[in-house]
Amino acid sequence: MKRLRVLIVEDSVTVRKRLCEVLGNDDGIEVVGEAVDGKQAVDLCLALRPDVISLDMILPVMSGLSATECIMAYCPTPILVVSSSFNRGELFKSYEALAAGAVDLLEKPRDDDVDGNWARNYIATLKLVARVKVVTHLRARLRASRALPPAVIDAPMRARNCQVVAIGASTGGPGAIVDVLKGLPPEFCLPLLIVIHLNAPFDTAFAEWLDAQTDRKVSIAVAGQSIDKSRVYLAPSGQHLTVHKRRLQLSDEAPRLSCRPSIDVLFESIAADYGSAATACLLTGMGQDGARGMLALRQAGALTIAQDEATSVIYGMPREAVLMGAVQRVLPLSEIAPVLAALVQKDAP
Repeated sequence: MKRLRVLIVEDSVTVRKRLCEVLGNDDGIEVVGEAVDGKQAVDLCLALRPDVISLDMILPVMSGLSATECIMAYCPTPILVVSSSFNRGELFKSYEALAAGAVDLLEKPRDDDVDGNWARNYIATLKLVARVKVVTHLRARLRASRALPPAVIDAPMRARNCQVVAIGASTGGPGAIVDVLKGLPPEFCLPLLIVIHLNAPFDTAFAEWLDAQTDRKVSIAVAGQSIDKSRVYLAPSGQHLTVHKRRLQLSDEAPRLSCRPSIDVLFESIAADYGSAATACLLTGMGQDGARGMLALRQAGALTIAQDEATSVIYGMPREAVLMGAVQRVLPLSEIAPVLAALVQKDAP
């Protein structure tokens, strides 16, 4: 059986030894190289061609973000960012790396992992990330320059009636979400509600990072909050986000498809509260979360959009929604924001 070939990039001797020790306990994994700075990481990636890279962000010589950009431009390889959840600057760089092509993010190991939960999660996540087919990014970003063909926008579809936009994403989601938000014009005045599957230590920092990427105010949703136009609300980790009578609600109910927050739960509540006055986008991600909720939205008369396979890091959730008949439009990532922008065009027929 072919073993998974891993390159570890970590400048801390203690942490690097810990990672090597954890991976050394799995017979299906081989650590093929160790790098202590970003430049060495790029050089070893080109020379060794590993199956997956475990990458720290704060590195000497060349940062983890710069290393990600170089690797994704010249030697595309699945990258798992292993980051501190306490250093705000490191977290922001981690989200930049995810937007630049890294696949997933995991908290650094702690000294209190006596039961081995972190080690098991690290191995499982590395194996999962290694299965992702990454693409070449010019300057580590996949930027499509083509304009949206007029035929893609279905103008009669409630262009004036939409009152809320819901977005669901998982693996590959940080980069996809920021691309959508950056693609919206300043006059876009609809609230956006977002569920993305993130580990608990990272949700607040992600909201702050996302807030800094665009001119829209992004915040973690608060129970009882009224929904304001032009705001972006992010579901907190560990709680379902729902809408009732145009107010945000949070719930500790059981996970759906092992997910809490659940995209399905948000989508279903929006279908019940807004009906045809809603638009939903299901972006890149593994699993089935969001598919049934999107079906509920389509049945309620809402506009439903899924990211296409070519631009998805993982074409899992969008594919499930398409197979279920829940999706009206399957679009490349670069074409989603223009379609959303058309929802508020005053001259739309």
